[in-house]
Amino acid sequence: MRLFAKIRRGFIISGKFKNYLLYAFGEIFLIVIGILIAWKINDLNEIRKNRIVEMKIYHSLYEELNANLKVLNEGIVKYSNNVNRLEATINYIGLSPEQITTGAKDTIVRINYAPMVLLDGALNSVINTSKFEIIESDSLKTLIANYPTEIAEFKITDSKINEIVVNHLQPVLEKHLALVDILPQENPKYNNIRDYGRVSNYYTLLNTKEYQNALVDRLIQTENLLTQAKKLRNRTQVMGIKLRQELGYPEENL
Repeated sequence: MRLFAKIRRGFIISGKFKNYLLYAFGEIFLIVIGILIAWKINDLNEIRKNRIVEMKIYHSLYEELNANLKVLNEGIVKYSNNVNRLEATINYIGLSPEQITTGAKDTIVRINYAPMVLLDGALNSVINTSKFEIIESDSLKTLIANYPTEIAEFKITDSKINEIVVNHLQPVLEKHLALVDILPQENPKYNNIRDYGRVSNYYTLLNTKEYQNALVDRLIQTENLLTQAKKLRNRTQVMGIKLRQELGYPEENL
């Protein structure tokens, strides 16, 4: 800076005002260029930092979606089996007591239901914070923004089935069936309750209106849940593929 000031004074003392102006403009130009370079370097640093954060976001989302995909695959198999079992149970309606086999009885009493647990912690962390704006891909943003709604719709149907089982099917089964039926047949320590306990009446159960209504309701909701699970799995796979591409992971079947 002292060198620059000395040059300026030299131009002024020598009366070379034109040279002074040219030098001054040159100095200003160099300062502006320096500022622009510094700004660009700072901008590139910000881009690099944002990209690092973006990759971390993608990785956490990818891990969460992978976990959900495994749960959905297992759920689709379970829901398909449940539909088959419910349809079989409906076909038992109208059979005589003698026609209701041990296998049929076993199918009828299998009403246990466990709601599916899908993860959305990483997803909500992105959507509800400034992290969402860091994501560059518009198509990925759209998928991420819509995913919680689809999960919520799935959970609503899931909770309906749980409510049908707990508040409708279980009470009517307990009214007409004896829990002794689910005890191991070959174990002699249960012989006393089998011989003297209250017996089950599968025929009456199958022809009870509240049981039939609950059975049909659960079948309809299970079919709906199966459709939603397949749709949600497809959406999860699409998001997983896009995240893999962003992360630079090798392709593999999700």
